Parts: sequence; structure tokens; C-alpha cells
Amino acid sequence: MSTPGPGSVQAATTVVALAIERHLTVATAESLTAGLVAATLANTPGASGMLQGGVVAYQNSVKADVLGVPADLLAAVGSVDGGVAGAMADGARRACGSDVGISTTGVAGPEPHDGKAVGTVFIGVATPAAVSSFEYRFSGDRQAIREQACEAAMARLLAALSDVGYRS
Repeated sequence: MSTPGPGSVQAATTVVALAIERHLTVATAESLTAGLVAATLANTPGASGMLQGGVVAYQNSVKADVLGVPADLLAAVGSVDGGVAGAMADGARRACGSDVGISTTGVAGPEPHDGKAVGTVFIGVATPAAVSSFEYRFSGDRQAIREQACEAAMARLLAALSDVGYRS
């Protein structure tokens, strides 16, 4: 089992504190990290005050059926794509009733997937105002790539929480 690196743990502490301070909630949708982002948040004291829930969507059928990622998008581009990451984050936000959704999809290896190289990762972020995605190229073995993706997700989550307005 993969464990989060020290960077993820420190970032999670900041993410949880900021979300609670701003009265914001978070939901996750994870493919390549398979719950590592949610677990990293949940391992942080106080997480129950901000973490709504998460979906491990390893298979495209779960991405489509549970998170609402358009099946035609998945058929056209595969699961490792910025548009898919954004739709996953938005699906998690809606399914869990949260302010912010964060997602991960990518290729941890050892073989390429959907025509994408090992280490290709997309992080999706969804807020009530916008849905966006960010592309990364990581290196290392499966565990290292998954840990780097978790760290990137924490950084994007921190940025999103900083930008989201206070709940009324």
C-alpha cells in the first residue's frame, strides 16, 4: 500500500485548516491514486469538519455511471485527459454535495495507457465558479508517481480553497 509523502502530509494539514477556517467542504474523485488523496486528508486531525467523501473511480464505467463523466468523452480521449479530470472533480463535488471537488487520473505504469506515457497525470478541480484541470509529468515507479500526484492534488486543492469565496 502506498503512503503519502511528507509533502502531502504537510499540505494536507494546511488544506484541512484552511477549509475549516473558510467553512468549505471537499470531495475527491480518484483514479490512479485510488483513494490516497482522501486518505491523506482523512489522516489529518479535523478532516471530518471538511471532507465530505470520495469516489475511487478506477474503471471508466464508474467515471461515467457514478461521477457523470460523459461516456462519449471517455470513448474519444480515454481516461487520461484534462477534460476527464475536470468532469471527475465536478462529479465528486455534485455527488458529495461539497464546495470543492478534486480529482486525479493518469498513468502510474509500468506500461503506457490510452496512448499516454507513464507519469502523465491530470488533476481536476471543480468549484461552483469553474472547472479546470492541470497536466503533470512525473517520474519514478508506480508508488512514486502516485505520491507525486497526491502532492500535486494537495497543492491544487490549497489553491482552490484560497480562491473560493466564503460560504454564506
